[in-house]
Amino acid sequence: MSLELGDLPYPDGYIIENYLGVPGLALLREKKWKREVTYAVAQLKRSFIADYVVLGGGNVRRFDRFPEDVEPGQNENAFLGGIRLWETKRHSRELKWRVI
Repeated sequence: MSLELGDLPYPDGYIIENYLGVPGLALLREKKWKREVTYAVAQLKRSFIADYVVLGGGNVRRFDRFPEDVEPGQNENAFLGGIRLWETKRHSRELKWRVI
């Protein structure tokens, strides 16, 4: 399941990207930011009952180790995955929309 979660609400009127992205790194500094990312990933993994998580983004390189069932990803893969979501197979049944 490919998800874009950057706009999920976070405490004090922020969105999750403000804490887990570049702004969060600047605000929290690296050690605290890593704890916040690790905590959020664990909560999201449990919420979605995911077998594993591919953690992407440019700051993933700041981690030396990853929690169990979490692995680093590459941004290029996100783009390819997004494209694949919109591809249709030639012989697949397509949903026909009718405008009334």
